[in-house]
Amino acid sequence: MNFVMIFKVAILAILRNKTRALLTCLGIIVGIAAVIAVLAIGKGASTMMLNEISTMGNNLVMVFPDSNRRGQVRSGMGSGQTMTADDAEAIKRELGHLVRYVSPAVNVSSQLVYQNKNWSCRVSGVSCDMPEIRNWQIGEGRFFTEDEERSYARVCVIGTTVQNNLFDGEDPVGRTLRIGAMPFKIIGVLRSKGANGWGQDQDDTVMAPYTTVGRVLTRSKFRSINMMNLSLHDMSDLDEAKREVTALLRQRHKLPDYQDDDFETRDTTEIMSTMGSVSSLMTVLLTAVAAISLLVGGIGIMNIMLVSVTERIREIGLRMAIGATPFMILSQFIIEAVVLSTVGGALGVGLGVVVANVIGEVNHWPIVIEFSSALYSFLFSAFVGMFFGFYPAYRASKLNPIDCLRYE
Repeated sequence: MNFVMIFKVAILAILRNKTRALLTCLGIIVGIAAVIAVLAIGKGASTMMLNEISTMGNNLVMVFPDSNRRGQVRSGMGSGQTMTADDAEAIKRELGHLVRYVSPAVNVSSQLVYQNKNWSCRVSGVSCDMPEIRNWQIGEGRFFTEDEERSYARVCVIGTTVQNNLFDGEDPVGRTLRIGAMPFKIIGVLRSKGANGWGQDQDDTVMAPYTTVGRVLTRSKFRSINMMNLSLHDMSDLDEAKREVTALLRQRHKLPDYQDDDFETRDTTEIMSTMGSVSSLMTVLLTAVAAISLLVGGIGIMNIMLVSVTERIREIGLRMAIGATPFMILSQFIIEAVVLSTVGGALGVGLGVVVANVIGEVNHWPIVIEFSSALYSFLFSAFVGMFFGFYPAYRASKLNPIDCLRYE
Protein backbone atom coordinates (compact mmCIF):
# COMPACT_ATOMS: atom_id res chain seq x y z
CA MET A 1 0.00 0.00 0.00
CA ASN A 2 1.65 3.24 -1.14
CA PHE A 3 1.33 6.70 0.38
CA VAL A 4 -1.38 7.86 -2.07
CA MET A 5 -3.53 4.88 -1.16
CA ILE A 6 -2.96 5.52 2.57
CA PHE A 7 -4.03 9.14 2.05
CA LYS A 8 -7.20 8.12 0.18
CA VAL A 9 -8.13 5.66 2.92
CA ALA A 10 -7.62 8.35 5.57
CA ILE A 11 -9.82 10.84 3.69
CA LEU A 12 -12.57 8.25 3.19
CA ALA A 13 -12.46 7.45 6.92
CA ILE A 14 -12.97 11.14 7.73
CA LEU A 15 -15.81 11.56 5.20
CA ARG A 16 -17.72 8.62 6.68
CA ASN A 17 -18.65 10.86 9.61
CA LYS A 18 -18.70 14.46 8.41
CA THR A 19 -20.50 15.91 11.44
CA ARG A 20 -18.04 14.41 13.90
CA ALA A 21 -15.15 15.61 11.74
CA LEU A 22 -16.52 19.19 11.73
CA LEU A 23 -17.03 19.17 15.49
CA THR A 24 -13.51 17.82 15.92
CA CYS A 25 -12.18 20.76 13.86
CA LEU A 26 -14.18 23.30 15.85
CA GLY A 27 -11.58 23.83 18.57
CA ILE A 28 -8.85 24.39 15.97
CA ILE A 29 -11.11 26.74 13.97
CA VAL A 30 -11.85 28.90 17.03
CA GLY A 31 -8.22 28.93 18.17
CA ILE A 32 -6.76 29.89 14.78
CA ALA A 33 -9.51 32.48 14.16
CA ALA A 34 -8.75 34.04 17.54
CA VAL A 35 -5.01 34.16 16.77
CA ILE A 36 -5.55 35.78 13.34
CA ALA A 37 -8.07 38.32 14.68
CA VAL A 38 -5.91 39.26 17.67
CA LEU A 39 -2.75 39.69 15.59
CA ALA A 40 -4.61 41.72 12.94
CA ILE A 41 -6.19 44.01 15.53
CA GLY A 42 -2.91 44.34 17.45
CA LYS A 43 -0.96 45.23 14.31
CA GLY A 44 -3.69 47.65 13.30
CA ALA A 45 -3.54 49.26 16.76
CA SER A 46 0.22 49.70 16.38
CA THR A 47 -0.29 51.33 12.98
CA MET A 48 -2.96 53.63 14.40
CA MET A 49 -0.65 54.49 17.28
CA LEU A 50 2.15 55.46 14.89
CA ASN A 51 -0.26 57.58 12.84
CA GLU A 52 -1.55 59.31 15.98
CA ILE A 53 1.99 60.04 17.16
CA SER A 54 2.94 61.38 13.73
CA THR A 55 0.07 63.90 13.97
CA MET A 56 1.56 65.21 17.22
CA GLY A 57 4.42 66.83 15.37
CA ASN A 58 7.68 66.62 13.49
CA ASN A 59 10.65 65.44 15.60
CA LEU A 60 8.79 66.75 18.62
CA VAL A 61 10.22 67.38 22.10
CA MET A 62 7.96 68.88 24.77
CA VAL A 63 9.28 70.71 27.82
CA PHE A 64 6.99 71.22 30.84
CA PRO A 65 7.55 73.30 33.96
CA ASP A 66 7.63 71.35 37.18
CA SER A 67 4.36 70.77 39.00
CA ASN A 68 3.01 73.11 41.65
CA ARG A 69 3.36 72.12 45.31
CA ARG A 70 1.09 73.21 48.13
CA GLY A 71 2.29 71.46 51.25
CA GLN A 72 2.23 67.74 50.43
CA VAL A 73 -0.21 68.24 47.53
CA ARG A 74 1.25 68.23 44.04
CA SER A 75 -0.60 69.50 40.97
CA GLY A 76 -0.21 67.96 37.54
CA MET A 77 2.82 68.29 35.30
CA GLY A 78 2.99 71.72 33.67
CA SER A 79 1.07 73.48 36.43
CA GLY A 80 4.16 75.21 37.82
CA GLN A 81 5.43 78.69 36.95
CA THR A 82 9.09 77.85 36.44
CA MET A 83 9.31 78.53 32.69
CA THR A 84 8.88 81.75 30.77
CA ALA A 85 8.70 82.80 27.15
CA ASP A 86 12.27 84.11 27.58
CA ASP A 87 13.41 80.50 28.05
CA ALA A 88 11.86 79.54 24.72
CA GLU A 89 13.48 82.53 23.00
CA ALA A 90 16.87 81.57 24.51
CA ILE A 91 16.56 78.01 23.17
CA LYS A 92 15.68 79.33 19.71
CA ARG A 93 18.60 81.76 19.81
CA GLU A 94 21.33 79.55 21.27
CA LEU A 95 20.39 76.01 20.14
CA GLY A 96 19.41 76.71 16.56
CA HIS A 97 21.87 74.07 15.32
CA LEU A 98 19.74 71.40 17.00
CA VAL A 99 16.28 72.95 17.32
CA ARG A 100 14.54 74.05 14.14
CA TYR A 101 11.33 75.51 15.57
CA VAL A 102 10.26 76.61 19.05
CA SER A 103 6.78 77.46 20.27
CA PRO A 104 5.91 78.48 23.82
CA ALA A 105 2.39 77.52 24.83
CA VAL A 106 0.04 79.43 27.12
CA ASN A 107 -3.20 77.48 27.54
CA VAL A 108 -6.44 78.73 29.05
CA SER A 109 -10.05 77.55 28.96
CA SER A 110 -12.37 80.35 27.97
CA GLN A 111 -15.87 81.20 26.79
CA LEU A 112 -16.20 82.07 23.11
CA VAL A 113 -19.00 84.36 21.98
CA TYR A 114 -20.14 85.19 18.46
CA GLN A 115 -23.37 87.17 18.11
CA ASN A 116 -25.95 85.23 20.18
CA LYS A 117 -23.96 81.97 20.33
CA ASN A 118 -21.33 80.85 22.79
CA TRP A 119 -18.98 77.91 23.16
CA SER A 120 -16.38 76.87 25.74
CA CYS A 121 -13.05 75.46 24.61
CA ARG A 122 -9.30 75.51 25.09
CA VAL A 123 -7.50 78.60 23.85
CA SER A 124 -3.83 77.98 23.05
CA GLY A 125 -1.35 80.81 22.88
CA VAL A 126 1.39 79.60 20.53
CA SER A 127 4.04 80.97 18.21
CA CYS A 128 3.82 81.35 14.45
CA ASP A 129 5.93 78.17 14.13
CA MET A 130 3.17 75.98 15.56
CA PRO A 131 1.81 74.71 12.17
CA GLU A 132 5.30 73.44 11.28
CA ILE A 133 5.88 71.84 14.68
CA ARG A 134 2.54 70.05 15.09
CA ASN A 135 1.66 69.33 11.45
CA TRP A 136 -1.31 71.69 11.46
CA GLN A 137 -2.59 72.71 8.03
CA ILE A 138 -4.73 75.73 7.28
CA GLY A 139 -8.08 74.99 5.64
CA GLU A 140 -9.17 78.61 5.12
CA GLY A 141 -7.42 81.94 5.53
CA ARG A 142 -3.92 81.99 7.06
CA PHE A 143 -1.95 81.58 10.28
CA PHE A 144 -0.68 84.62 12.17
CA THR A 145 2.78 86.01 11.44
CA GLU A 146 5.83 86.78 13.56
CA ASP A 147 5.06 90.51 13.29
CA GLU A 148 1.57 89.92 14.70
CA GLU A 149 3.14 87.86 17.45
CA ARG A 150 5.53 90.66 18.39
CA SER A 151 2.86 93.37 18.24
CA TYR A 152 0.44 91.48 20.53
CA ALA A 153 -2.14 91.41 17.73
CA ARG A 154 -5.61 90.20 18.72
CA VAL A 155 -5.94 87.65 15.94
CA CYS A 156 -6.77 83.97 16.13
CA VAL A 157 -7.19 80.76 14.15
CA ILE A 158 -10.05 78.39 15.03
CA GLY A 159 -10.65 74.66 14.68
CA THR A 160 -13.51 73.15 12.70
CA THR A 161 -15.45 72.14 15.85
CA VAL A 162 -15.54 75.79 16.96
CA GLN A 163 -16.52 76.81 13.43
CA ASN A 164 -19.40 74.31 13.32
CA ASN A 165 -20.76 75.34 16.72
CA LEU A 166 -20.58 79.10 16.29
CA PHE A 167 -20.94 79.90 12.60
CA ASP A 168 -23.45 77.44 11.07
CA GLY A 169 -21.84 77.32 7.63
CA GLU A 170 -20.97 81.03 7.62
CA ASP A 171 -17.41 81.89 6.59
CA PRO A 172 -15.69 82.84 9.87
CA VAL A 173 -12.59 84.39 8.30
CA GLY A 174 -12.63 88.14 8.94
CA ARG A 175 -15.30 87.89 11.68
CA THR A 176 -14.74 89.12 15.22
CA LEU A 177 -14.88 86.52 17.99
CA ARG A 178 -15.02 87.45 21.65
CA ILE A 179 -12.76 85.34 23.83
CA GLY A 180 -13.69 86.03 27.40
CA ALA A 181 -14.15 89.80 27.38
CA MET A 182 -11.64 90.46 24.57
CA PRO A 183 -12.40 90.74 20.83
CA PHE A 184 -10.20 88.73 18.45
CA LYS A 185 -10.26 88.81 14.66
CA ILE A 186 -10.46 85.36 13.03
CA ILE A 187 -7.85 85.12 10.28
CA GLY A 188 -7.96 81.39 9.52
CA VAL A 189 -9.55 77.97 10.08
CA LEU A 190 -7.43 74.90 10.81
CA ARG A 191 -7.93 71.80 8.70
CA SER A 192 -9.69 69.04 10.65
CA LYS A 193 -7.56 66.48 12.48
CA GLY A 194 -10.33 64.63 14.33
CA ALA A 195 -9.92 62.93 17.69
CA ASN A 196 -6.53 61.77 18.88
CA GLY A 197 -5.71 58.37 20.39
CA TRP A 198 -6.99 59.51 23.80
CA GLY A 199 -10.38 60.54 22.41
CA GLN A 200 -9.69 64.29 22.66
CA ASP A 201 -11.18 66.41 19.88
CA GLN A 202 -8.17 68.18 18.36
CA ASP A 203 -10.45 70.50 16.34
CA ASP A 204 -12.05 71.99 19.45
CA THR A 205 -9.39 74.67 19.78
CA VAL A 206 -8.52 78.30 19.20
CA MET A 207 -4.93 79.37 18.54
CA ALA A 208 -3.66 82.91 19.05
CA PRO A 209 -0.23 84.52 19.55
CA TYR A 210 1.17 83.47 22.93
CA THR A 211 2.19 87.07 23.59
CA THR A 212 -1.42 88.21 23.23
CA VAL A 213 -2.90 85.35 25.26
CA GLY A 214 -0.39 85.95 28.06
CA ARG A 215 -1.10 89.70 28.16
CA VAL A 216 -4.88 89.95 27.69
CA LEU A 217 -6.25 86.54 28.78
CA THR A 218 -3.99 85.16 31.53
CA ARG A 219 -2.54 88.59 32.44
CA SER A 220 0.77 87.01 33.42
CA LYS A 221 3.27 89.60 34.66
CA PHE A 222 6.23 87.25 34.36
CA ARG A 223 5.53 85.86 30.87
CA SER A 224 5.03 82.38 32.37
CA ILE A 225 4.19 79.59 29.95
CA ASN A 226 2.60 76.16 30.36
CA MET A 227 5.00 74.28 28.08
CA MET A 228 7.34 74.50 25.10
CA ASN A 229 7.11 72.59 21.83
CA LEU A 230 10.47 72.01 20.14
CA SER A 231 10.96 70.60 16.66
CA LEU A 232 14.44 69.17 16.03
CA HIS A 233 16.28 69.25 12.73
CA ASP A 234 16.93 65.52 13.04
CA MET A 235 15.56 62.99 15.54
CA SER A 236 19.01 61.35 15.64
CA ASP A 237 20.10 64.42 17.64
CA LEU A 238 17.44 63.77 20.29
CA ASP A 239 19.76 62.81 23.15
CA GLU A 240 22.15 65.69 22.47
CA ALA A 241 19.26 68.15 22.13
CA LYS A 242 17.74 67.07 25.46
CA ARG A 243 21.12 67.43 27.17
CA GLU A 244 21.67 70.90 25.68
CA VAL A 245 18.14 72.07 26.53
CA THR A 246 18.50 70.76 30.08
CA ALA A 247 21.88 72.46 30.57
CA LEU A 248 20.61 75.78 29.17
CA LEU A 249 17.45 75.82 31.29
CA ARG A 250 19.32 74.86 34.46
CA GLN A 251 21.77 77.69 33.80
CA ARG A 252 18.97 80.19 33.18
CA HIS A 253 17.07 79.05 36.27
CA LYS A 254 20.27 79.22 38.36
CA LEU A 255 19.88 75.69 39.70
CA PRO A 256 22.80 74.34 41.77
CA ASP A 257 24.16 70.86 41.00
CA TYR A 258 22.46 69.27 44.01
CA GLN A 259 19.00 70.54 43.02
CA ASP A 260 16.67 68.62 40.70
CA ASP A 261 15.43 70.09 37.43
CA ASP A 262 12.40 72.36 37.78
CA PHE A 263 11.15 71.18 34.39
CA GLU A 264 10.52 67.90 32.56
CA THR A 265 11.07 66.83 28.96
CA ARG A 266 8.98 64.42 26.93
CA ASP A 267 9.42 63.23 23.36
CA THR A 268 7.44 61.11 20.93
CA THR A 269 9.81 58.14 21.26
CA GLU A 270 8.91 57.86 24.96
CA ILE A 271 5.20 58.01 24.15
CA MET A 272 5.63 55.49 21.35
CA SER A 273 7.58 53.14 23.61
CA THR A 274 4.95 53.31 26.37
CA MET A 275 2.02 52.78 24.03
CA GLY A 276 3.91 50.04 22.18
CA SER A 277 4.57 48.20 25.45
CA VAL A 278 0.88 48.32 26.37
CA SER A 279 -0.15 47.17 22.88
CA SER A 280 2.39 44.31 22.92
CA LEU A 281 1.29 43.20 26.39
CA MET A 282 -2.36 43.07 25.35
CA THR A 283 -1.46 41.17 22.17
CA VAL A 284 0.56 38.61 24.17
CA LEU A 285 -2.25 38.12 26.69
CA LEU A 286 -4.91 37.69 24.01
CA THR A 287 -2.66 35.38 22.00
CA ALA A 288 -2.16 33.26 25.12
CA VAL A 289 -5.94 32.92 25.42
CA ALA A 290 -6.10 31.92 21.75
CA ALA A 291 -3.30 29.38 22.32
CA ILE A 292 -5.36 27.78 25.07
CA SER A 293 -8.17 27.38 22.54
CA LEU A 294 -5.72 25.62 20.22
CA LEU A 295 -4.61 23.36 23.06
CA VAL A 296 -8.24 22.46 23.77
CA GLY A 297 -8.77 21.83 20.05
CA GLY A 298 -5.73 19.55 19.95
CA ILE A 299 -6.98 17.56 22.94
CA GLY A 300 -10.34 17.26 21.17
CA ILE A 301 -8.60 15.79 18.12
CA MET A 302 -6.73 13.29 20.29
CA ASN A 303 -9.92 12.19 22.06
CA ILE A 304 -11.84 11.74 18.81
CA MET A 305 -8.95 9.82 17.26
CA LEU A 306 -8.81 7.50 20.29
CA VAL A 307 -12.55 6.89 19.87
CA SER A 308 -11.98 6.28 16.16
CA VAL A 309 -9.25 3.72 16.91
CA THR A 310 -11.58 1.89 19.30
CA GLU A 311 -14.42 1.85 16.75
CA ARG A 312 -12.18 0.55 13.97
CA ILE A 313 -10.23 -2.18 15.81
CA ARG A 314 -11.61 -4.95 13.56
CA GLU A 315 -10.83 -2.86 10.46
CA ILE A 316 -7.25 -2.37 11.70
CA GLY A 317 -6.88 -6.10 12.31
CA LEU A 318 -8.19 -6.90 8.83
CA ARG A 319 -5.73 -4.46 7.22
CA MET A 320 -2.85 -5.96 9.15
CA ALA A 321 -3.99 -9.47 8.20
CA ILE A 322 -3.80 -8.67 4.48
CA GLY A 323 -0.36 -7.10 4.70
CA ALA A 324 -0.59 -3.60 6.17
CA THR A 325 2.47 -2.81 8.31
CA PRO A 326 2.37 -0.95 11.64
CA PHE A 327 3.98 2.03 9.86
CA MET A 328 1.07 2.14 7.37
CA ILE A 329 -1.48 2.09 10.22
CA LEU A 330 0.51 4.79 12.04
CA SER A 331 0.66 6.91 8.87
CA GLN A 332 -3.06 6.56 8.18
CA PHE A 333 -4.16 7.81 11.59
CA ILE A 334 -1.58 10.61 11.65
CA ILE A 335 -2.80 11.73 8.21
CA GLU A 336 -6.38 11.75 9.47
CA ALA A 337 -5.41 13.93 12.44
CA VAL A 338 -3.33 16.31 10.29
CA VAL A 339 -6.11 16.64 7.69
CA LEU A 340 -8.63 17.45 10.42
CA SER A 341 -6.34 20.08 11.97
CA THR A 342 -5.26 21.67 8.67
CA VAL A 343 -8.83 21.91 7.40
CA GLY A 344 -9.71 23.47 10.76
CA GLY A 345 -6.71 25.79 10.40
CA ALA A 346 -7.76 26.92 6.92
CA LEU A 347 -11.33 27.56 8.08
CA GLY A 348 -9.97 29.34 11.15
CA VAL A 349 -7.78 31.65 9.04
CA GLY A 350 -10.79 32.58 6.90
CA LEU A 351 -13.00 33.12 9.95
CA GLY A 352 -10.29 35.18 11.66
CA VAL A 353 -9.96 37.48 8.65
CA VAL A 354 -13.73 37.98 8.55
CA VAL A 355 -13.99 38.61 12.32
CA ALA A 356 -11.07 41.07 12.29
CA ASN A 357 -12.55 43.05 9.41
CA VAL A 358 -16.00 43.14 11.01
CA ILE A 359 -14.51 44.42 14.29
CA GLY A 360 -12.51 47.00 12.34
CA GLU A 361 -15.58 48.23 10.46
CA VAL A 362 -17.77 48.43 13.56
CA ASN A 363 -15.18 50.25 15.69
CA HIS A 364 -13.48 52.16 12.83
CA TRP A 365 -10.11 50.62 13.64
CA PRO A 366 -7.40 49.93 11.07
CA ILE A 367 -6.89 46.19 10.52
CA VAL A 368 -3.54 44.84 9.28
CA ILE A 369 -3.52 41.16 8.28
CA GLU A 370 -0.05 39.88 7.41
CA PHE A 371 0.39 36.86 5.14
CA SER A 372 3.12 35.52 7.42
CA SER A 373 0.80 35.39 10.46
CA ALA A 374 -1.83 33.49 8.44
CA LEU A 375 0.81 31.07 7.08
CA TYR A 376 2.37 30.42 10.50
CA SER A 377 -1.06 29.88 12.05
CA PHE A 378 -1.92 27.35 9.34
CA LEU A 379 1.39 25.49 9.78
CA PHE A 380 0.94 25.51 13.55
CA SER A 381 -2.49 23.92 13.16
CA ALA A 382 -0.85 21.10 11.14
CA PHE A 383 1.71 20.67 13.94
CA VAL A 384 -1.10 20.49 16.52
CA GLY A 385 -2.76 17.69 14.51
CA MET A 386 0.49 15.78 14.18
CA PHE A 387 1.38 16.20 17.85
CA PHE A 388 -1.99 15.24 19.31
CA GLY A 389 -2.69 12.61 16.67
CA PHE A 390 0.53 10.71 17.22
CA TYR A 391 -0.50 8.87 20.39
CA PRO A 392 -3.78 7.47 18.98
CA ALA A 393 -1.95 6.52 15.76
CA TYR A 394 0.88 4.87 17.71
CA ARG A 395 -1.63 2.97 19.82
CA ALA A 396 -3.42 1.74 16.67
CA SER A 397 -0.13 0.61 15.08
CA LYS A 398 0.76 -1.51 18.14
CA LEU A 399 -2.48 -3.50 18.16
CA ASN A 400 -2.23 -7.27 17.72
CA PRO A 401 -4.06 -8.30 14.52
CA ILE A 402 -5.35 -11.57 16.09
CA ASP A 403 -6.81 -9.66 19.05
CA CYS A 404 -8.29 -7.11 16.67
CA LEU A 405 -10.10 -9.75 14.60
CA ARG A 406 -11.50 -11.30 17.76
CA TYR A 407 -12.69 -7.86 19.08
CA GLU A 408 -16.46 -7.55 19.51
